[in-house]
Amino acid sequence: MENASSVKEFILLGLSQNQGVQKICFVIFLFFYVIIVAGNLLIVITVISSQRLKSPMYFFLCSLSLVDICYSSVTAPKMIADFLVENKTISFVGCVAQLFGVHFIGCTEIFILTVMAYDRYIAICRPLHYTTLMTRRVCGQLVIGSWVGGFLHSIVQTLLTTQLPFCGPNKIDHYFCDVHPLLQLACTDTYAMGIIVVANTGMITLSCFFILVMSYVVILVSLRSQTAEGRHKALSTCGSHITVVILFFGPCTFIYIRPSSNMSEDKSVALFYTVITPMLNPLIYTLRNEEVKSAMRKLWGRKVGSEKGKV
Repeated sequence: MENASSVKEFILLGLSQNQGVQKICFVIFLFFYVIIVAGNLLIVITVISSQRLKSPMYFFLCSLSLVDICYSSVTAPKMIADFLVENKTISFVGCVAQLFGVHFIGCTEIFILTVMAYDRYIAICRPLHYTTLMTRRVCGQLVIGSWVGGFLHSIVQTLLTTQLPFCGPNKIDHYFCDVHPLLQLACTDTYAMGIIVVANTGMITLSCFFILVMSYVVILVSLRSQTAEGRHKALSTCGSHITVVILFFGPCTFIYIRPSSNMSEDKSVALFYTVITPMLNPLIYTLRNEEVKSAMRKLWGRKVGSEKGKV
Protein backbone atom coordinates (compact mmCIF):
# COMPACT_ATOMS: atom_id res chain seq x y z
CA MET A 1 0.00 0.00 0.00
CA GLU A 2 2.75 2.40 -0.95
CA ASN A 3 1.87 5.91 -2.08
CA ALA A 4 3.35 9.39 -2.05
CA SER A 5 1.84 10.32 1.33
CA SER A 6 3.83 11.83 4.17
CA VAL A 7 0.78 11.54 6.44
CA LYS A 8 1.00 8.40 8.59
CA GLU A 9 -2.17 8.93 10.61
CA PHE A 10 -5.41 10.87 10.51
CA ILE A 11 -7.40 12.63 13.23
CA LEU A 12 -11.15 11.93 13.22
CA LEU A 13 -13.07 14.98 14.45
CA GLY A 14 -16.13 12.84 15.18
CA LEU A 15 -19.69 14.01 15.71
CA SER A 16 -18.91 16.71 18.29
CA GLN A 17 -15.98 18.46 19.97
CA ASN A 18 -17.96 19.18 23.16
CA GLN A 19 -16.87 16.88 26.02
CA GLY A 20 -20.32 16.82 27.62
CA VAL A 21 -22.02 15.96 24.36
CA GLN A 22 -19.45 13.24 23.69
CA LYS A 23 -20.21 11.52 27.01
CA ILE A 24 -23.94 11.53 26.22
CA CYS A 25 -23.20 10.22 22.70
CA PHE A 26 -21.06 7.44 24.21
CA VAL A 27 -24.01 6.12 26.24
CA ILE A 28 -26.52 6.52 23.39
CA PHE A 29 -24.43 4.90 20.65
CA LEU A 30 -23.16 2.11 22.90
CA PHE A 31 -26.82 1.28 23.59
CA PHE A 32 -27.59 1.47 19.86
CA TYR A 33 -24.70 -0.86 19.00
CA VAL A 34 -25.76 -3.43 21.60
CA ILE A 35 -29.30 -3.34 20.12
CA ILE A 36 -27.89 -3.76 16.59
CA VAL A 37 -25.83 -6.83 17.48
CA ALA A 38 -28.43 -8.42 19.78
CA GLY A 39 -31.42 -7.75 17.49
CA ASN A 40 -29.78 -8.96 14.28
CA LEU A 41 -28.17 -11.93 16.02
CA LEU A 42 -31.60 -12.91 17.35
CA ILE A 43 -32.97 -12.95 13.79
CA VAL A 44 -30.04 -15.09 12.59
CA ILE A 45 -30.49 -17.61 15.43
CA THR A 46 -34.27 -17.67 14.94
CA VAL A 47 -34.06 -18.32 11.18
CA ILE A 48 -31.38 -21.01 11.58
CA SER A 49 -33.17 -22.84 14.41
CA SER A 50 -36.75 -22.66 13.07
CA GLN A 51 -38.02 -25.31 10.64
CA ARG A 52 -40.82 -22.98 9.49
CA LEU A 53 -38.46 -20.24 8.31
CA LYS A 54 -36.71 -22.16 5.51
CA SER A 55 -38.06 -20.19 2.54
CA PRO A 56 -35.70 -18.02 0.43
CA MET A 57 -37.19 -14.86 1.95
CA TYR A 58 -35.91 -15.81 5.41
CA PHE A 59 -32.57 -16.98 4.04
CA PHE A 60 -32.07 -13.50 2.58
CA LEU A 61 -33.31 -11.89 5.82
CA CYS A 62 -30.72 -13.92 7.75
CA SER A 63 -28.03 -12.78 5.30
CA LEU A 64 -29.14 -9.15 5.68
CA SER A 65 -28.92 -9.39 9.47
CA LEU A 66 -25.37 -10.76 9.27
CA VAL A 67 -24.41 -7.93 6.91
CA ASP A 68 -25.95 -5.36 9.28
CA ILE A 69 -23.87 -6.67 12.20
CA CYS A 70 -20.69 -6.50 10.11
CA TYR A 71 -21.53 -3.10 8.63
CA SER A 72 -22.08 -1.40 11.98
CA SER A 73 -19.03 -3.12 13.44
CA VAL A 74 -16.79 -1.42 10.86
CA THR A 75 -17.56 2.08 12.18
CA ALA A 76 -19.48 1.97 15.49
CA PRO A 77 -16.84 0.50 17.89
CA LYS A 78 -14.22 3.07 16.80
CA MET A 79 -16.74 5.90 17.00
CA ILE A 80 -17.89 4.82 20.49
CA ALA A 81 -14.33 4.45 21.78
CA ASP A 82 -13.40 7.88 20.40
CA PHE A 83 -16.10 9.54 22.52
CA LEU A 84 -13.94 8.73 25.58
CA VAL A 85 -10.56 9.91 24.28
CA GLU A 86 -9.24 13.33 23.38
CA ASN A 87 -6.82 12.16 20.67
CA LYS A 88 -9.03 10.48 18.05
CA THR A 89 -6.33 9.19 15.74
CA ILE A 90 -6.41 6.39 13.17
CA SER A 91 -3.40 5.13 11.25
CA PHE A 92 -3.20 5.47 7.47
CA VAL A 93 -3.50 1.69 7.10
CA GLY A 94 -6.38 1.58 9.58
CA CYS A 95 -8.14 4.37 7.70
CA VAL A 96 -7.80 2.51 4.38
CA ALA A 97 -9.03 -0.71 6.01
CA GLN A 98 -12.09 1.09 7.38
CA LEU A 99 -12.76 2.68 3.98
CA PHE A 100 -12.57 -0.76 2.37
CA GLY A 101 -14.88 -2.31 4.99
CA VAL A 102 -17.51 0.43 4.74
CA HIS A 103 -17.78 0.16 0.96
CA PHE A 104 -17.41 -3.63 0.84
CA ILE A 105 -20.17 -4.41 3.32
CA GLY A 106 -22.31 -1.38 2.42
CA CYS A 107 -22.37 -2.32 -1.26
CA THR A 108 -23.07 -5.94 -0.32
CA GLU A 109 -26.13 -4.76 1.63
CA ILE A 110 -27.34 -2.78 -1.40
CA PHE A 111 -27.13 -5.92 -3.56
CA ILE A 112 -28.83 -8.12 -0.94
CA LEU A 113 -31.71 -5.65 -0.61
CA THR A 114 -32.04 -5.77 -4.41
CA VAL A 115 -32.01 -9.58 -4.34
CA MET A 116 -34.76 -9.53 -1.68
CA ALA A 117 -36.90 -7.37 -3.98
CA TYR A 118 -36.33 -9.86 -6.82
CA ASP A 119 -37.39 -12.68 -4.48
CA ARG A 120 -40.66 -10.88 -3.65
CA TYR A 121 -41.25 -10.18 -7.36
CA ILE A 122 -40.92 -13.89 -8.24
CA ALA A 123 -43.06 -14.96 -5.24
CA ILE A 124 -45.93 -12.58 -6.05
CA CYS A 125 -45.82 -12.21 -9.84
CA ARG A 126 -44.71 -15.75 -10.77
CA PRO A 127 -45.86 -17.93 -7.87
CA LEU A 128 -46.13 -21.14 -9.93
CA HIS A 129 -42.46 -20.91 -10.91
CA TYR A 130 -41.19 -19.76 -7.51
CA THR A 131 -39.89 -23.12 -6.23
CA THR A 132 -38.12 -23.90 -9.50
CA LEU A 133 -36.57 -20.43 -9.89
CA MET A 134 -35.58 -19.77 -6.28
CA THR A 135 -33.81 -23.01 -5.38
CA ARG A 136 -31.32 -23.24 -2.49
CA ARG A 137 -28.49 -23.22 -5.02
CA VAL A 138 -29.78 -20.08 -6.76
CA CYS A 139 -30.31 -18.31 -3.43
CA GLY A 140 -26.77 -19.17 -2.36
CA GLN A 141 -25.39 -17.92 -5.67
CA LEU A 142 -27.31 -14.63 -5.33
CA VAL A 143 -25.90 -14.01 -1.84
CA ILE A 144 -22.36 -14.96 -2.87
CA GLY A 145 -22.73 -12.71 -5.93
CA SER A 146 -23.75 -9.85 -3.63
CA TRP A 147 -20.58 -10.29 -1.56
CA VAL A 148 -18.40 -10.56 -4.67
CA GLY A 149 -20.01 -7.44 -6.16
CA GLY A 150 -19.42 -5.52 -2.92
CA PHE A 151 -15.79 -6.68 -2.86
CA LEU A 152 -15.09 -5.59 -6.44
CA HIS A 153 -16.71 -2.20 -5.87
CA SER A 154 -14.72 -1.64 -2.68
CA ILE A 155 -11.42 -2.68 -4.25
CA VAL A 156 -11.87 -0.01 -6.94
CA GLN A 157 -12.67 2.70 -4.37
CA THR A 158 -9.81 1.70 -2.08
CA LEU A 159 -7.14 1.41 -4.78
CA LEU A 160 -8.07 4.79 -6.25
CA THR A 161 -7.97 6.44 -2.82
CA THR A 162 -4.61 4.96 -1.83
CA GLN A 163 -3.03 6.46 -4.96
CA LEU A 164 -3.82 9.99 -3.74
CA PRO A 165 -0.98 11.93 -2.06
CA PHE A 166 -1.65 13.13 1.51
CA CYS A 167 1.08 15.57 2.51
CA GLY A 168 -0.46 18.21 4.76
CA PRO A 169 -3.76 18.43 6.69
CA ASN A 170 -4.75 15.19 8.39
CA LYS A 171 -7.98 16.14 10.20
CA ILE A 172 -11.02 14.26 8.86
CA ASP A 173 -14.32 16.00 9.63
CA HIS A 174 -16.16 12.71 10.06
CA TYR A 175 -16.47 9.80 12.51
CA PHE A 176 -15.05 7.25 10.04
CA CYS A 177 -12.83 7.20 6.96
CA ASP A 178 -14.79 7.66 3.75
CA VAL A 179 -13.91 8.73 0.22
CA HIS A 180 -15.32 12.28 0.25
CA PRO A 181 -13.55 13.43 3.45
CA LEU A 182 -10.27 11.94 2.20
CA LEU A 183 -10.62 13.67 -1.17
CA GLN A 184 -10.71 17.02 0.62
CA LEU A 185 -7.36 16.26 2.31
CA ALA A 186 -5.48 15.10 -0.80
CA CYS A 187 -2.64 17.31 -2.06
CA THR A 188 -3.79 17.23 -5.66
CA ASP A 189 -6.74 18.10 -7.86
CA THR A 190 -9.44 15.52 -7.03
CA TYR A 191 -12.15 16.68 -9.43
CA ALA A 192 -11.74 13.65 -11.72
CA MET A 193 -11.59 11.35 -8.71
CA GLY A 194 -14.82 12.87 -7.38
CA ILE A 195 -16.53 12.13 -10.69
CA ILE A 196 -15.32 8.50 -10.52
CA VAL A 197 -16.68 8.17 -6.96
CA VAL A 198 -20.08 9.44 -8.08
CA ALA A 199 -19.99 7.13 -11.11
CA ASN A 200 -18.95 4.11 -9.03
CA THR A 201 -20.78 4.37 -5.72
CA GLY A 202 -23.54 6.76 -6.72
CA MET A 203 -24.59 4.94 -9.84
CA ILE A 204 -24.60 1.54 -8.10
CA THR A 205 -26.88 2.98 -5.42
CA LEU A 206 -29.12 4.76 -7.91
CA SER A 207 -29.39 1.87 -10.38
CA CYS A 208 -30.20 -0.66 -7.64
CA PHE A 209 -32.77 1.75 -6.21
CA PHE A 210 -34.33 2.10 -9.67
CA ILE A 211 -34.53 -1.71 -10.00
CA LEU A 212 -36.16 -1.89 -6.56
CA VAL A 213 -38.73 0.77 -7.43
CA MET A 214 -39.59 -0.91 -10.75
CA SER A 215 -39.92 -4.30 -9.01
CA TYR A 216 -42.45 -2.93 -6.55
CA VAL A 217 -44.34 -1.05 -9.24
CA VAL A 218 -44.79 -4.35 -11.10
CA ILE A 219 -45.74 -6.09 -7.83
CA LEU A 220 -48.36 -3.44 -6.96
CA VAL A 221 -49.86 -3.64 -10.46
CA SER A 222 -50.06 -7.44 -10.27
CA LEU A 223 -51.79 -7.28 -6.87
CA ARG A 224 -54.90 -5.79 -8.45
CA SER A 225 -55.87 -9.22 -9.79
CA GLN A 226 -55.48 -10.95 -6.42
CA THR A 227 -57.97 -11.39 -3.58
CA ALA A 228 -58.11 -8.97 -0.66
CA GLU A 229 -56.45 -11.58 1.59
CA GLY A 230 -53.69 -12.16 -0.97
CA ARG A 231 -53.09 -8.44 -1.31
CA HIS A 232 -52.88 -7.99 2.46
CA LYS A 233 -50.36 -10.83 2.86
CA ALA A 234 -48.22 -9.59 -0.04
CA LEU A 235 -48.24 -5.99 1.18
CA SER A 236 -47.37 -7.16 4.70
CA THR A 237 -44.17 -8.87 3.55
CA CYS A 238 -43.28 -6.13 1.04
CA GLY A 239 -44.02 -3.26 3.42
CA SER A 240 -41.14 -4.14 5.73
CA HIS A 241 -38.71 -4.34 2.84
CA ILE A 242 -39.86 -1.05 1.32
CA THR A 243 -39.39 0.69 4.68
CA VAL A 244 -35.82 -0.63 5.02
CA VAL A 245 -35.02 0.30 1.41
CA ILE A 246 -36.15 3.90 1.96
CA LEU A 247 -34.19 4.21 5.23
CA PHE A 248 -31.01 2.83 3.67
CA PHE A 249 -31.08 4.06 0.07
CA GLY A 250 -32.31 7.58 0.85
CA PRO A 251 -29.22 8.65 2.87
CA CYS A 252 -26.82 6.64 0.64
CA THR A 253 -28.12 8.37 -2.47
CA PHE A 254 -27.85 11.76 -0.77
CA ILE A 255 -24.20 11.13 0.20
CA TYR A 256 -22.80 9.47 -2.90
CA ILE A 257 -24.79 10.76 -5.88
CA ARG A 258 -23.35 14.26 -5.60
CA PRO A 259 -19.96 15.88 -4.91
CA SER A 260 -19.71 16.47 -1.16
CA SER A 261 -19.42 20.02 0.14
CA ASN A 262 -20.71 19.93 3.72
CA MET A 263 -18.99 17.32 5.91
CA SER A 264 -21.01 18.26 9.00
CA GLU A 265 -24.20 17.52 7.10
CA ASP A 266 -22.79 14.35 5.52
CA LYS A 267 -21.72 12.71 8.78
CA SER A 268 -25.15 13.32 10.31
CA VAL A 269 -26.83 11.70 7.31
CA ALA A 270 -24.31 8.82 7.37
CA LEU A 271 -25.58 7.85 10.83
CA PHE A 272 -28.81 6.67 9.19
CA TYR A 273 -27.26 3.95 7.07
CA THR A 274 -24.38 2.98 9.41
CA VAL A 275 -26.28 2.92 12.74
CA ILE A 276 -30.00 3.74 12.60
CA THR A 277 -31.09 1.42 9.76
CA PRO A 278 -29.17 -1.66 11.06
CA MET A 279 -30.73 -1.03 14.47
CA LEU A 280 -34.29 -0.69 13.12
CA ASN A 281 -34.14 -3.61 10.65
CA PRO A 282 -34.86 -6.34 13.26
CA LEU A 283 -37.81 -4.33 14.64
CA ILE A 284 -39.22 -3.60 11.17
CA TYR A 285 -39.03 -7.21 10.01
CA THR A 286 -40.29 -8.81 13.24
CA LEU A 287 -43.11 -6.44 14.16
CA ARG A 288 -44.78 -6.90 10.75
CA ASN A 289 -44.11 -10.63 10.39
CA GLU A 290 -46.19 -13.11 12.38
CA GLU A 291 -44.08 -16.11 11.31
CA VAL A 292 -40.88 -14.55 12.69
CA LYS A 293 -42.60 -13.49 15.93
CA SER A 294 -44.06 -16.98 16.35
CA ALA A 295 -40.66 -18.60 15.74
CA MET A 296 -39.05 -16.25 18.29
CA ARG A 297 -41.69 -17.14 20.89
CA LYS A 298 -41.06 -20.85 20.31
CA LEU A 299 -37.30 -20.32 20.57
CA TRP A 300 -37.77 -18.43 23.85
CA GLY A 301 -40.16 -21.13 25.08
CA ARG A 302 -37.59 -23.87 24.38
CA LYS A 303 -34.89 -21.86 26.19
CA VAL A 304 -37.07 -21.30 29.27
CA GLY A 305 -38.19 -24.94 29.23
CA SER A 306 -34.61 -26.22 29.08
CA GLU A 307 -33.56 -23.96 31.97
CA LYS A 308 -36.48 -25.21 34.08
CA GLY A 309 -35.49 -28.79 33.25
CA LYS A 310 -31.97 -28.15 34.57
CA VAL A 311 -33.41 -26.81 37.84
